[in-house]
Amino acid sequence: MSQIDKIDVENLLRTYIDPNHGVDLVTAKSVKLITIIDSNIDVFIELGYPAKSTITALKSSLVALLNTLKGVGVVNVEVTVNILSHAVQQALKPYPNIKNIIAVASGKGGVGKSTTAVNLALALIAEGAKVGILDADIYGPSIPTMLGLSGYPDSVNNKTMTPKLAYGLQSMSIGYLIKEDQPLIWRGPMATNTLQQLLRDTNWVEIDYLIIDLPPGTGDIQLTLAQQIPVSGAVIVTTPQDIALIDAQRGLSMFEKVNVPVLGIIENMSVHVCSECGHIDPIFGEGGGIAISRKNKVDLLGSLPLDSVIRQNADSGKPSVVADPNGKASEIYKEIGRKVTAKLALKTKDFSKRFPNIVIQNT
Repeated sequence: MSQIDKIDVENLLRTYIDPNHGVDLVTAKSVKLITIIDSNIDVFIELGYPAKSTITALKSSLVALLNTLKGVGVVNVEVTVNILSHAVQQALKPYPNIKNIIAVASGKGGVGKSTTAVNLALALIAEGAKVGILDADIYGPSIPTMLGLSGYPDSVNNKTMTPKLAYGLQSMSIGYLIKEDQPLIWRGPMATNTLQQLLRDTNWVEIDYLIIDLPPGTGDIQLTLAQQIPVSGAVIVTTPQDIALIDAQRGLSMFEKVNVPVLGIIENMSVHVCSECGHIDPIFGEGGGIAISRKNKVDLLGSLPLDSVIRQNADSGKPSVVADPNGKASEIYKEIGRKVTAKLALKTKDFSKRFPNIVIQNT
């Protein structure tokens, strides 16, 4: 009879803290099955977020951990990923073919929000997810340029649109429907209706995460998204600069008031690294991201440097995650992507699709 039982294994797994969401595997309900036969252990782990680049390391860490048990035989760890739909605002339901919508917002412009949103979306693809991005900046769409795309989207029925594709990323933007130099002089209701139509009339194909790149501020479009579009969570992009932090706080407070969970803060342009000598200079200040995250009790998901290469890659239509997939910036974006979706994986699941609608008829 084996001297090792499942309680021993489970207690040991409780000591392993998942670095992506900060919770142990048992509490996070990632441990799906433990079998023990003649002191040989098989453990089956199911992650609720994409983590392609770290699964091998996770397996190795857990095997090493379980091998510390006295009298253990052969240890086998299997890790799979199962991305589920998560709860949204009350009275709203997730869209068909879109499991989760994540809003990327900022209180003010010029903080690199769109560049962050595009690289975040591509990072999630690199980690194994099916992803789309919706450019909600009706007045200043930049996603087409960053993805190197142009021209009208295809339509199979003249009523709905096929998302344009680049690097495996499905995308939709008002920028595909107007000329590049054409200004949109619209009042708020027209812009918000357009946002809803772009989302509703696009034939998204089985998306795990739809990233919505919001315009800066807390105006009509942001409120429409927060109140009428089923959002699973939001991410706030800021710089360390005091002025940016003040506006970021407004954006964060808006989501809290409409019951959209803020999954974390991304600090962009945290430091400038001199391309000639490597000198690091926090030209926009320092400590701002961690300060606002602590004040609001949300996580600082990561910090990105002020790097001309990131800007050049985005301007050229080939963002950093695809231009230099093994570069430092790409690794940071992928780490942020894992943390964002891991935090979301801990939130309440949406089980509405699992239950049939009950219809009572008089016969």
